Amino acid sequence: MAYLDETGHRIVTEAVSQAELSTSGEIVTVLADRSDGYSDIALAWSALAAFTAMTVWAVFPDFFLDKVNWIIGAWNTDWSTGGIIGLVTALGILKFVGVWLLQLWTPLKFALIPGLVKTTRVHDRAITHFKVGAERRTHGRTGVLIYLSMHEHRAEIVADEPIAAKVSAEVWGEAMADMLVEIKQGRIAEGMAAGVRDVGQILSEHFPRAEDDTNELPDRLIEV
Repeated sequence: MAYLDETGHRIVTEAVSQAELSTSGEIVTVLADRSDGYSDIALAWSALAAFTAMTVWAVFPDFFLDKVNWIIGAWNTDWSTGGIIGLVTALGILKFVGVWLLQLWTPLKFALIPGLVKTTRVHDRAITHFKVGAERRTHGRTGVLIYLSMHEHRAEIVADEPIAAKVSAEVWGEAMADMLVEIKQGRIAEGMAAGVRDVGQILSEHFPRAEDDTNELPDRLIEV
């Protein structure tokens, strides 16, 4: 899913180009639809629903058997052990499949994902993108990745070791705050551009541009 049109991409790309005029740092921007498929979380919720339904049946067997008899129109059916086990298993399967299908609706699926899981997986995916697209790919190891994951509503800034040694996480937090102010209002390109400008200003203080500096990483926004 594309979130930005050509104009939006140009806004971010131009912000990167402008920010790099005053620093030897190289800024890479990535906009992602989501950072993971979270199929394991959907599986866990489905299994929990199935287990809960089967447990409730075990606690209140007569209630459920009466409902089954009413549905099939039977009178005081003497259910065998195998028949009861079959009914309980069928209930568990129905609950599992039902909850799994409900989670195909993306808003519900992401609402059910714990915040810590989202944060961890966005961070891990940002690290992966950084390792592929920026880490150790510049002469002075001055690459910085700005990563935004839309469905999780989270952003990450990852930097090469020489930069991380000089710039604290709190400083990057201020840049992310400026970025998210715009993004929360639906201005994605403007938000990423604001983050780029803040990162560029920070980099220019610690890693000013040298006369022989060359552009080593692409300025364009990468949308995945």
